[in-house]
Amino acid sequence: MNTACTPDPRRRIGIRRACLALVVATATVVAEGAEWEGYQKLSREELLAVIVAGRQTSRPEVYAKNLSGVDLSAVDFHGANLSASVFNAAKLVRANLDGCNLTVSFMEGADLSAASLRNAVLFSVQLAGGKLRGADLSGARLIGDLRKSDLSQAKLTGMNAAADMRNQSMGLMRTSIVNATAIGADFSDSDFSRSDFSFSDLTAARMLRTKLYRADFSGAKLVNANLRNADLRDATLIDTDFSGADLSDADLTGADFRGVRGLDTAITSGTLGLP
Repeated sequence: MNTACTPDPRRRIGIRRACLALVVATATVVAEGAEWEGYQKLSREELLAVIVAGRQTSRPEVYAKNLSGVDLSAVDFHGANLSASVFNAAKLVRANLDGCNLTVSFMEGADLSAASLRNAVLFSVQLAGGKLRGADLSGARLIGDLRKSDLSQAKLTGMNAAADMRNQSMGLMRTSIVNATAIGADFSDSDFSRSDFSFSDLTAARMLRTKLYRADFSGAKLVNANLRNADLRDATLIDTDFSGADLSDADLTGADFRGVRGLDTAITSGTLGLP
């Protein structure tokens, strides 16, 4: 399946739309259970055999496999190369994905509740609608689509989820956590610069010392969130709700506060850049 895109400026917009249409179309095919051309379909038993064989040499190679809809609960993938594989609607509850390479993987609607993805590489991953309640992504590298995902109580500490400023030929590559639920999630000590959190529910989330430079929180709910020492410079805070939030020593210099709510009830001791 050829998804290559040429960054010719004269054709960039049309090609970008074509690539997006292809991604949507292929995701729909997998959701319906059809095979992906060139993607070997594996059952749970076949996958476990591949992992065992891979451990005999260096690390398991599960490149470009189709595992959509398969129950992979509690499987130990640690350190495996899972890049370009399809896990759409798969069940990965309590799976160990520590240190795995999930670059350009498809995980739309996958259930990763309580899964461990510490230090995993999640570059250009498709996780829209994924369930990551209580998952541990600490130390992971993330740039992906997590629209409408559930990150409640997830651990996202020490992560690099900042936009890739070196590769912009097809537009800014950044993490999208739009319309997501992240109640009680912990983003502390991570870099989510330029990420899009618009219209997400971040009630009681922890973002201590988190880098959120130029992040977009339009319409987001940060009620009772802890943002002590957070870097929110030039952030978009249009219609953001900060009711009861702790913004102590946070830096909001240059932020867009149009329609912002709840600042009168927030803790703002030492906060910079307030309107």
